Amino acid sequence: MAFRDGPFENLKVPLVWTAAVAVVVCAVGAVLLLLSDQRAPASPYVGARAGVETVAGPVGGVFAAPVRWFGHLADGIGGYFFAVSENRRLKRELAELEPWRDQAIALKNINARYEAMLGIRPEPPVPMATARSVSDSRGPFSNARLLDVGAAAGVKVGNPAINEHGLVGRIVGTSGAVSRMLLLTDVASRTPVLVDRSDARAILTGDGSGNPRLEFVRGAGSVQAGDRILTSGDGGAFPRGLPIGVAARGVDGSWRVKLFSDRGAIDYVRILKFEDFGQLVGPEALNAPPLAALETLPEATPAQAAAAEDAAARRAAAAQAALERAGPASPPAPTAAPSTGGTE
Repeated sequence: MAFRDGPFENLKVPLVWTAAVAVVVCAVGAVLLLLSDQRAPASPYVGARAGVETVAGPVGGVFAAPVRWFGHLADGIGGYFFAVSENRRLKRELAELEPWRDQAIALKNINARYEAMLGIRPEPPVPMATARSVSDSRGPFSNARLLDVGAAAGVKVGNPAINEHGLVGRIVGTSGAVSRMLLLTDVASRTPVLVDRSDARAILTGDGSGNPRLEFVRGAGSVQAGDRILTSGDGGAFPRGLPIGVAARGVDGSWRVKLFSDRGAIDYVRILKFEDFGQLVGPEALNAPPLAALETLPEATPAQAAAAEDAAARRAAAAQAALERAGPASPPAPTAAPSTGGTE
């Protein structure tokens, strides 16, 4: 039976309503595209996007809760059935790691003694904030997550985020209770890195795939397959030494990185509240007068005052002895009296 012979043969949609629905759909799509613009610092819609993310954060957390529950349930059932094999594997790994543990303890002791002898001061500790991923935004060019921790917890734009395996991304937007994390695989992600073996510098560039590229590598042969890639700390955006992944050749011949963070689900992350270690603790102290600290010196103790007086007396005695050794100064030669002209 043809469509025109069915019960819908008299159904007619007015052209005005069709146009109105199309306009509404296009307007909603345009608003979503504007709010999903990744150029956070330069976008004029930062405030509107922060409001949308503030509302979408709790909603995304509610919708993501059943998925997490089912995931934990599946993990529990799988762990119950594979507990014996997992126990055997863990015992083998424990036996292999015991020699490394002893060696690490010995090297830690030696390193601490070297630092004490050389007077090396390590980098200050970085405070952290634990966050949970409540929403996932994926596309051919966009890889971002919404986290349930925001500016109220001290999170700032640019803070790096890590999980138990390595670096995941960085914060590109914050509101009161929600923040947006840009993953390393996003096309807008640029991270300064170094090769652990050769200390060569490079830029880790996301291109939307699961393995970001290594670009601007310095030095021929400085990268080999299997080299560990770490953050270099250049530019002050990330602390030095955060693990990222290992280098591998791509099908196009370029160097890419297999991310450590892909070893597990990115559901919980830790945000490093990192500040550039190159910043001065008290910049205003550079502009203080040279003798301003004299007003804040404590009073001298009696022992210090006696030592200062003794030193002054010694200096005066030494100066007097030097004058005596030099002898008395010779008197000046007499000058002839001027003659006066005249006749007797």
